[in-house]
Amino acid sequence: MRVLGIDPGLRNLGWGVIDVEGSRLSHVANGICHSGTGELADRLRRLYDDLHAILIRFGPDTAAVEQTFVNKDGAATLKLGQARGIALLVPAQAGLRVGEYAPNTVKKTVVGVGHADKAQIAHMVKMQLPGVVIEGPDAADALAIAICHAHHARSAAAISAAKKEVGA
Repeated sequence: MRVLGIDPGLRNLGWGVIDVEGSRLSHVANGICHSGTGELADRLRRLYDDLHAILIRFGPDTAAVEQTFVNKDGAATLKLGQARGIALLVPAQAGLRVGEYAPNTVKKTVVGVGHADKAQIAHMVKMQLPGVVIEGPDAADALAIAICHAHHARSAAAISAAKKEVGA
């Protein structure tokens, strides 16, 4: 299974692609889409175009996006929500199922604690994906989201298989 993890952001949208074979995870690619400057609609289009190109290039089977938290600046939260909409739309248009995870869930899954900092996340991503060269903190977060999704998808598959076995 190939997983695309997306860390939504209006300026910097992190992305990471991993392959999952059983319990083995391997790094495929990671990076950051930059929206640049200008009108909001143009910036969102650039994110859309870049993310669409990544989807075409790497052909993931599933995707995962980090949920947005609300902060004190309503305008910034709204803009982040619009970038998150792009992060959800692009894989959904390709027919992919899109998992959504709270930041604390991602941190707890990858690091073991729900309030890990960015350095801890990057360290644990490097531990779980040996040899990875991370393009920046947003890409590290996206890889962590992909890892989180891989773990949750495996757990869901195991539960489903166990239910089928009991029902058989």
